[in-house]
Amino acid sequence: MAESWATSAGDEPAETGVDLHLDLAGPKLREGLTDALRDAVRSKRLAPGTRLPSSRTLAADLGVARNTVANAYAELIAEGWLTAQQGSGTRVARRVEPRRAAPAALVRPKLAGQRPTYSLLTGSPNLAQFPRKQWLAAARRAITAAPHDAFALGDAHGRIELRTALADYLARSRGVYADPERIVISSGFHHALGLMAQALKARRVRTVAVESYGLDIYREQLSNAGLRIPPLFVDEHGARTEDLAGLPTVGAVLITPAHQFPTGHALTPTRRAAVLDWARATGGLILEDDYDGEFRYDREPVGALQGLDPDRIAYFGTVSKSLAPGLRLAWMVLPDWLVPEIITAKGYLDWLASSLEQLTLAEFIASGDYDRHVRAMRLRYRRRRDQLVTALADRAPAIKVTGLAAGLQVVLELPPGTEQSVITAAAARGLEVSGIAEFRYETADSGWKLPAMDALVINYAAPLDNAWAGALDILCDVMP
Repeated sequence: MAESWATSAGDEPAETGVDLHLDLAGPKLREGLTDALRDAVRSKRLAPGTRLPSSRTLAADLGVARNTVANAYAELIAEGWLTAQQGSGTRVARRVEPRRAAPAALVRPKLAGQRPTYSLLTGSPNLAQFPRKQWLAAARRAITAAPHDAFALGDAHGRIELRTALADYLARSRGVYADPERIVISSGFHHALGLMAQALKARRVRTVAVESYGLDIYREQLSNAGLRIPPLFVDEHGARTEDLAGLPTVGAVLITPAHQFPTGHALTPTRRAAVLDWARATGGLILEDDYDGEFRYDREPVGALQGLDPDRIAYFGTVSKSLAPGLRLAWMVLPDWLVPEIITAKGYLDWLASSLEQLTLAEFIASGDYDRHVRAMRLRYRRRRDQLVTALADRAPAIKVTGLAAGLQVVLELPPGTEQSVITAAAARGLEVSGIAEFRYETADSGWKLPAMDALVINYAAPLDNAWAGALDILCDVMP
């Protein structure tokens, strides 16, 4: 018998058992078993305090006589490797490790690319404020009530519990027409947009207009799917949707009407009407990314565009900014006619979005904890934005703050030609910031050119409380 796998459940309570992988070498079973157990303890594969199976159970697992195991245990107890007490069974002894000399203090070299002390980069909420206690309570309730099929790969639509909770929440908070059958769950906006790109290709759409400011990863996702992505000019009134009439090949448009990223402007009523008129006249599809839609500080948030024409708008939402990007949960509210094609693109089974996380989010929403968390974060972020605006007014009054009082970031307009020098000066002080240039998108054949603008895009939401004052102080110091 070269080796054996022992599962020590036997007739003992399940919680006391352990799995033992033992190498039984040599012709003598007792010596081989003794050596194997000693080696498992010495190498720390059996940790101090681990309860071993009874001699009868281990003997049955290994197919040896009970006395063989009992004798091996007795020898190891005598040597001090194991302990045995009445009612406590046989356990690995808590052996005292020999003291080692403390190692000399290590001096870590400063490496190029070392993480900065502070970061005001976009893309994250304040992760320290994740509602751990409430989320854990929701998870316990959700898992306790979960049907057995929740532990299998889910349906591509997503869990009906979450789709039902979202339908109610989105209808009352964002004005979305959100029947559960129109909702498809995804593992983030990136995943959802990829599915949409596949569905559009299947419908022979070849061109999707995108805003002239935004994240390049989403533009690349569309272009990598074989779609052309002409830019749609963005100014202080949001995307210039009236220009869609001059782009006859466009079959869909991706916009952020509630709070354009990163410029911070909302789509005006006139331009909201223009994009709806375009979709109805051409049969085009509006892809509404409801970015930061829940975080408006100077007034009630403007309702989603989707409620005005659910058959021509695909609505995208996510918990990445309201809770945490690590949850990897997002949703699409789709026109009826588009649902089958998204499901086809997804593959009929949900390989990415955890059913248990979906059930937890459904419970979190239904309990009211999601609303309470969003309201609390709305107050916290508003205070952060007010602190930033006040500090700049006191210490850098020439800097103009633009965009709505909304979302997680703000745009700070700089004097012409200073954007890169400010970024460099901030980095020298340990502060990482983004310039607006990295979000620009224009093409030579667009017929227009974005006006020159030097600015920073500052995420005031993400820093931890103990880092916020330091980050704000450096930011004000490096302003020109």
